[in-house]
Amino acid sequence: MHRTLPFLLSPFLLLGCSFDDLPDFVIPVYVDYDQEMRYLVEDISDYAKGINRDDFIIVPQNGIELINTNTKTNGPVDNAYVNSTDGIAQEAVFFGQNGDVDQPTSSTESARLQDYLNLAKDKGREILVTDFAYTERNIDESNQENEEAGYVSFVADDTDLDDIPPYPEEPFNVNSNNIDELENVKNFLNITNPRISSTRQEFVDKLSETDYDLLIIDFFFNGEEYTEEQIEQLKVKNNGGRRLLIAYINIGEAQDSRYYWDPSWPTNPPSWLLEEVPGESGNYYVEYWKEGWQNIIYGNNDSYIYKIVDAGFDGAYMDGIDVYDYFDSLDTEEGN
Repeated sequence: MHRTLPFLLSPFLLLGCSFDDLPDFVIPVYVDYDQEMRYLVEDISDYAKGINRDDFIIVPQNGIELINTNTKTNGPVDNAYVNSTDGIAQEAVFFGQNGDVDQPTSSTESARLQDYLNLAKDKGREILVTDFAYTERNIDESNQENEEAGYVSFVADDTDLDDIPPYPEEPFNVNSNNIDELENVKNFLNITNPRISSTRQEFVDKLSETDYDLLIIDFFFNGEEYTEEQIEQLKVKNNGGRRLLIAYINIGEAQDSRYYWDPSWPTNPPSWLLEEVPGESGNYYVEYWKEGWQNIIYGNNDSYIYKIVDAGFDGAYMDGIDVYDYFDSLDTEEGN
């Protein structure tokens, strides 16, 4: 469901202009970027769970400031947003701040992140943390700190998330339990880049040989969807226990490697497609509150979320949540 926020304040007025100064065809619109991202997550959740999948898992990654209505740690929890999720994911809570692998996250930033995460945790949401470290000492410390905080941890040895870390040999808190709900997950593997394998089946076989309770993978392997048999194979741990399988999707940026990308867009972009994200080749900012983009993401049988649900994944791991901060910064610059 595409939502429209009520008119609150025109950026033209911030610049000292009146409505009389505007051409007749210009209708100034205020966009609450934070709230629009909350709405997008909420609507995706409603849509996915409404496809006869009440148990479909929704996990937004990063952008945890949205947990509070004013994005500040002293604000009230936004219950509609939090209730639309089953878990909240965050990177670099204890190690890997700003992509600095194997370096501790500053105590100030770690405490700030935990302030938000604990608000969601207190509301019954599971917290998934991906830290970044490669020395055994720091990996052990990350797992220990996450466990003490009540979070489920994965420690990647690289920000590319393209391998199964060699240490520890078995997942932290390994078990042979059947995992049917996110609240039962004790460990997970976040491997959204499948380049460790040359074929789709090889990748599936490698993951099948692990005992992680939860796998987070990209919905596609080099543009190919997984078969029904491969999906079922991935849902079984090497020790025989059942596990959860969640698909990665970026809901805040368009990517030119995705099935929905039109080759004409670079020269003739749709109205909601903006410039390329600096330092992220092939990723583009989008006006995620616009109907055109949202129709790609959810709401119809050709949408990304529908494909994930229909393929048999247990949930969606949604990236690009924090892109709202980019748009907030643009407004700040214009207001100066």
